[in-house]
Amino acid sequence: MDVIGERRRGPVPLVVTGPLATFESLVCTELVSRGYAASSVGDAVRMMRRLSLWMDRRELVAAELTPARVEEFLAFRRAVCSSEPVARRSLGAVVKVLRHAGAVPVPAEVGGDAVQEVLADYGAYLCGERGLAAESVRCYCGQARKFLAALPDPLDDSLARLDAAQVTAFMVRHTADAESVWSAKALVTAVRSLLRYLHVDGRTPVPLTGSVPAVAGWRLDSLPRGLESQQVSALLSAPDPKSSAGRRDRALLTVLARLGLRGAEAAALQLSDIDWHAGEIAVRGKGSRVERLPLTAEVGEVLSDYLMEDRPRCSATAVFLTARAPYQALTGACIRAIMGRACERAGLPRLGAHRLRHTLATTILRAGAPLPEVGQVLRHRSQLSTTIYAKVDHEALRLLAQSWPEGGAR
Repeated sequence: MDVIGERRRGPVPLVVTGPLATFESLVCTELVSRGYAASSVGDAVRMMRRLSLWMDRRELVAAELTPARVEEFLAFRRAVCSSEPVARRSLGAVVKVLRHAGAVPVPAEVGGDAVQEVLADYGAYLCGERGLAAESVRCYCGQARKFLAALPDPLDDSLARLDAAQVTAFMVRHTADAESVWSAKALVTAVRSLLRYLHVDGRTPVPLTGSVPAVAGWRLDSLPRGLESQQVSALLSAPDPKSSAGRRDRALLTVLARLGLRGAEAAALQLSDIDWHAGEIAVRGKGSRVERLPLTAEVGEVLSDYLMEDRPRCSATAVFLTARAPYQALTGACIRAIMGRACERAGLPRLGAHRLRHTLATTILRAGAPLPEVGQVLRHRSQLSTTIYAKVDHEALRLLAQSWPEGGAR
């Protein structure tokens, strides 16, 4: 039988021949270090062997394994063995390692090379000069991509001729289609930041941040919406206690609810951030600030249970990891999904992880703590960020409210 169409699943390792032969050891070592099971590594090596033979017959070298070639090989595999469900997953693991090692081409991202170059420089500026967290850099670059992609080619010439009318027209057009006031404000903030960078870097001749119109919206026009204690208890009890992923989710939700962390802060927690002897946990917040919070008994208990019993044994240093290999730190999207599943099981509408932060703040305030202490717990840099919680202290507000005049209209 043609070796490319073979179906063997035995544990005997296969020696890769052809243009990818020199990378077999690298792929095996990398997949094992990422926590792949032996059977999954075997599937990946078998698929790598078939791919290498397919490339050899077409006289292709590793540098010619473009995304289009990968799809061509997958189409060939489906024609040869249409019932093979692991082909794309196994091949994806192999190609990811090869791309990371620089052995095969990395797919060009949407937006063109010129846009990617500007975004790469802009992201480095945000991280190195402005001290933004990785999640913030990702969000800013995502919004900046919309603006840069809307400019005509060549990009350098468009930036050199960019004027206020073009910037304002773009903002009016795109903020009109925004899903909410907050998403429109996020675009405004990101574009202003991008224009500031472009001028500092010399790509635009004049500063254009002033041409970005503001979005109508009032900071204190709504109440922070906290949850009742029974709703928080239902959320923390929602994950499946019989599965490792469920116990991980419970630990994560407990950290969010009891310490008031932002989702990105919980995702960024490292094993070295937990000081068990001092009973403290270091939190990497906005602006690259590292602050220490007390590790309460409840949080410490769920964390220790998760770390000792359920966290995968691997080289990753993040506290919260994915449930399946390759084991890596949870992303913001993962945390939103975990929160969404917990809400569904608890019978609550889908809520964001930030709702637990609001809940902690309102609970502390109603217990009698002054606003400055609430700001310390939430790690606000400005007391202005904490003032919105003043509106949830109804008893204190009644003392400030003036009585309705006698005989006045009602």
